[in-house]
Amino acid sequence: MIKRVKSKVDFIKIEHKILDFWNTNSTFEKRRKLNSNNKKWSFIDGPITANNPMGVHHAWGRTLKDLYNRYKSMNGFDLRYQQGFDCQGLWVEVEVEKELGFKSKKDIEEYGIEKFVKMCKDRVEKYSKIQTDQSKRLGYWMDWDNSYFTMSDENNYTIWSFLKKLFEDGKIYRGSDVVPWSGRSGTSYSQMEIIEGRKLVSHKSVFVRFPLKDRKNEFLLIWTTTPWTLTSNVIAGVNGNLEYVKIKTSDGSIYYLADENLNFKRLDKQFKEKKQWIDGLPKLKTISQIFKERGGFEIIGKIPGKEMVGWAYEGPFDNLDAQSELGGYPIRNDLLAEKGECGILQHQVVDPGKDNMGNDIVVSGEGTGIVHMAPGCGDIDHKVGKKLNMVSIAPLDEESRFTHKFGWLSGKRATDPKVIDEIINYLKENKFLVYVEDYPHIYPHCWRSGDELVFRLVDEWYINMDWRDEIINIVDDINWIPDWGSDREKEWLNGMGDWMISKKRFWGLALPIWEFEDDSFYVVGSKEELKQLAVEGWKEFEGNSPHRPWIDKVKIKHPKSGLIGKRIEDVGNPWLDAGIVPFSTLKYNQDKNYWKKWFPADFIVESFPGQFRNWFYSLLAMSAKLEKKTPFKNLLGHALVKAEDGRDMHKSWGNAIWFDEAAEKMGVDVMRWIYASQNPEQNLLFGYEHGNEIRKKMIQLWNSYSFFATYASVDGFDPNKSKFDVSELTVMDKWILSKLNLFIADSRQSLDSYRVDKLMRKFDNFLDDLSNWYIRRNRRRFWKTEDDNDKLTAYYVLYSVLVDTIKIMAPILPFICEEIYQNLVVGIIKKAPESVHLCDYPKEDKAQINLELMEKVDALRKVVELGRSARNKSNLRIRQPLSDLKFSIEEDLIAEFILSEKNVVMDELNIKAIDRAKSESELIRYKIKPNLPILGQKYGKELKKIVSELTKNKDQKILEEIRKNKKYQIDNKIFILREDLLFEQESKEGWTCAGDDTIAVGLSTNLSDSLIKEGIIRDIIRHVQTMRKDANFAVEDRIKIYIKADGLVGESINEYKELFMNEILAVEIIELTSEGEFSGSFKMNDQVFNVGLERVKIERK
Repeated sequence: MIKRVKSKVDFIKIEHKILDFWNTNSTFEKRRKLNSNNKKWSFIDGPITANNPMGVHHAWGRTLKDLYNRYKSMNGFDLRYQQGFDCQGLWVEVEVEKELGFKSKKDIEEYGIEKFVKMCKDRVEKYSKIQTDQSKRLGYWMDWDNSYFTMSDENNYTIWSFLKKLFEDGKIYRGSDVVPWSGRSGTSYSQMEIIEGRKLVSHKSVFVRFPLKDRKNEFLLIWTTTPWTLTSNVIAGVNGNLEYVKIKTSDGSIYYLADENLNFKRLDKQFKEKKQWIDGLPKLKTISQIFKERGGFEIIGKIPGKEMVGWAYEGPFDNLDAQSELGGYPIRNDLLAEKGECGILQHQVVDPGKDNMGNDIVVSGEGTGIVHMAPGCGDIDHKVGKKLNMVSIAPLDEESRFTHKFGWLSGKRATDPKVIDEIINYLKENKFLVYVEDYPHIYPHCWRSGDELVFRLVDEWYINMDWRDEIINIVDDINWIPDWGSDREKEWLNGMGDWMISKKRFWGLALPIWEFEDDSFYVVGSKEELKQLAVEGWKEFEGNSPHRPWIDKVKIKHPKSGLIGKRIEDVGNPWLDAGIVPFSTLKYNQDKNYWKKWFPADFIVESFPGQFRNWFYSLLAMSAKLEKKTPFKNLLGHALVKAEDGRDMHKSWGNAIWFDEAAEKMGVDVMRWIYASQNPEQNLLFGYEHGNEIRKKMIQLWNSYSFFATYASVDGFDPNKSKFDVSELTVMDKWILSKLNLFIADSRQSLDSYRVDKLMRKFDNFLDDLSNWYIRRNRRRFWKTEDDNDKLTAYYVLYSVLVDTIKIMAPILPFICEEIYQNLVVGIIKKAPESVHLCDYPKEDKAQINLELMEKVDALRKVVELGRSARNKSNLRIRQPLSDLKFSIEEDLIAEFILSEKNVVMDELNIKAIDRAKSESELIRYKIKPNLPILGQKYGKELKKIVSELTKNKDQKILEEIRKNKKYQIDNKIFILREDLLFEQESKEGWTCAGDDTIAVGLSTNLSDSLIKEGIIRDIIRHVQTMRKDANFAVEDRIKIYIKADGLVGESINEYKELFMNEILAVEIIELTSEGEFSGSFKMNDQVFNVGLERVKIERK
């Protein structure tokens, strides 16, 4: 039997109860068994970093993954349910370093690599368990005993096989390049990673002067935001097509700079809009202002940039030993050394030309139009230096400290503000400094440790990506959601460089690259091959995972040269770890038949920002190389989770919300509702105010269920025994069944297209239809004491609707739907599955979808809504009856329907009569005015003409044309849109009206004595209903009421006695003063009335 349900509900308590139910009954395992060997649906999980507890941002993606898995399982598909943990990389190392209080890589080496790596593993295992428990709390159904770990042997050795293939294709190489580098972490960063840590910061930028040789007292004006790179300057770049100005200052010095830059307002927009600007920083000065404040200047000539090429100059740090090192420093170019080339001797003006995208390297605007270039300190500078055959001077060691060839700077950290100040003082003392300022800009930082990156010339290992077209060719085979994801991925692929795969760290994929004394190298493709080639260290390695330091002990014999080689110490880029999972987790190298059953994946989901160049890229690249096809068919990307005020969530800001906190304060069904409702293209603003709004919707669903369960329990409703004839369905029954089946169809379409947010918008509307219209309009059918066919039909319809609704919503709201299902179905319907999650997903009955009926009922509802709006205009409360309503509508069939259902309108709006008006103008007159701010912005000088034309024409004519054509034509060029106008409605005298483009509604405002009395009785009814609730009477309890009233209130009770008794479920009115079981009072018409209530037992028929 259906149990009675209280309207007050503790959703969080229910969630814990349901988790216990699923666990006790092995519900997940039963679902898997039910679908075993059915058609497969393959989901590949993007691994979560097992490094900290989950935040609410993790739960968005995990909710999406779970709900689509649940939906597919309810459609009978066989799923793998494997989720993953990302285990290796700097993000884990940094946290372990914090635990140990380490400040650099040297600390790790002194501590011991083996012990450090063991701590990294332990941390991963600890947080993978924590995240597993948190994911279970979210309701995330996975095979938690079969999670994959990217640190696993299977994952690492599959990457080895991928790198082996690239090696055999000649795509692996070691190269020197200038790359982003973290002195704190002692490692480089790839193109993929650098964007993750970009921050708005302020740096000391300087204008300095380079003395021109053979040109007395003449200087190149240079600007840089990284003064430390001046130590390694080799050349100065100009744009040959720009015009340069020659200015003379008050001290006789002559400076060269781009003409356009002299008065250029630097970062002017950013300062005005305060976007990408730091509070407290003053507005930047123009170069002209800077020189005017130093005594003024005059322009004495102009020169094309191309005529400056070849000019020689003196550098500000030519006294450092590194500037005199032949062939460059520390990486020597032997050919240039043989020619006697060094930094000092190569100081000259060059035109670096264009970058690989075809854009000028030197441009006007910010800066001076003359760029100081240090091929050992910048990636573009390095490329230019190689192209022009210039030396490279790289000043920094792996801790970002100056090396011993840099004199007084040796041992000092380049990013230390004190060191920058020392450099600026040096420039000033040696007369190179012109001006110094605080300059705000976006600068790369380590995305894990937070320290500023530098650009450093280092040897790293790369994959030559000259086969990127193979990747681009498979991008269009994917269904990208949103669809612009395809273009974004191609944009990245077209512009990317070679893939840097090495990191000079400890915890990560041990790159299977062995080097030999003849400078050759060899890539090992498997554990078996390693064993065959090993000549030393195998015993120490055997039984350990392929990680440092154990793998470092293995030496191999080159299969061709016979030389003995040692493994490089580098570990791999962690995106190799995540990109290989469609192969490693599907047994690509162990069981090809199994792999073929599940590859490619049908679906992946991940946050968009960053993943185009990270996970998506690595997935596509590895699959294109191994199999020449896409590893997944559908990709759903979502935006970021931010705080309610739109800011990023940060622990240091105090606005971060951890998953556990939100789950126990807000409830995970509320969280899942929030996530599911969000348009994936837009950032989600997460917070408790948002949660409270969603909880109200949850309560609306619960109250609909509670209403049904309460009356079904009282009446002993049994859906097994209830039968009804279709002919007995009321209009409202047919309407809600039509809405339900259309909702089922829409839900399937939304979920099949991976847009659950569209489903949630439909659900909001459907829930409103169900609770605020169907249930409210039909409540008297449940209240009445007679168990006639009409009442049973109402029960059966509402029961059917509720059961199908929870099945539709079960993938999204698994807890509340399970709770409702257990009461409405389990033990009630014979042979019903024991869980809603073991049910099939509903299919629509197209025969019950009646679009014409829905249009009519929706029009009926609109009449009611407009009627309420009209009441509000005249401050006529809904309890005050009114005599007449008139409505205007074009369609005769809909008008006839409204009149046939007039009792609904009369009841909803408390109206005595309803009729159709002959026209809209019988009720409402529109006054149309121009929206001057908008029109002025659009048309400017034409505004006067527009206003004149609008004034000449009748308002009704303008309105009709706007409604018909969506615009009003002034002339051949000017078309006025709806938003360009202001519309005012004027009601007919004695009426209050409201309307839109399809329906107009008017209510008579004339009140007779009888209407006033009825209004009074309805106010009394409201007071008594409140007392019933305060007394905790059941909704079906009949009562006696004790009330003594005279005057207008007494007359109202006598005149409307039957209405009064029916509404409050009274069997008797006793005109005595008595407290009964419960008493109270209310004030009306300056009188206080005492009321007593007493319950009465009634035998049901």
